[in-house]
Amino acid sequence: MPPEPLQIRIATAADSDRLIPLINEAFSVETFMTGPRTDPERLAASMQKGAILLAEDHLGQLVASIYVEVRGERGYAGMLAVSPAKQRLGIGSRMMKAAEDYLRTHGCVALDITVLSLRTELPPVYRAYGFVETGAVPFEYPHPLKDGLETHCIVMSKPL
Repeated sequence: MPPEPLQIRIATAADSDRLIPLINEAFSVETFMTGPRTDPERLAASMQKGAILLAEDHLGQLVASIYVEVRGERGYAGMLAVSPAKQRLGIGSRMMKAAEDYLRTHGCVALDITVLSLRTELPPVYRAYGFVETGAVPFEYPHPLKDGLETHCIVMSKPL
């Protein structure tokens, strides 16, 4: 079965009302967090600091997004969100490729991501995309974790 056709483009502020529910729904599996993953203020700040790539299906429905940021010769990608109804169809890997292409065209030679240590299912997924663990950084989020849990961010990198 051929992959679903997607239109991938840079999001604008006009897309915010559709992006926020998509991102929060995709990250609803992070039940250890308090509060939403994003809100209008955080999304606007992300769009000013970097860019958000979004994917729409052939009906114009928003199905995925990913944050990208150029940091000199290194790029950063994060907040990969795929609609739960569209997960496990290869859309996440297509969004990672779009992020890599975007960063490559902006002069980046490497890509960094961070994965919460509590999301133990994610490092193997990103290893399959060619990432390797390169370090760890403290977890910084505006909302605390539930039940006194602790986590940190695993830094993973790959050459572009």
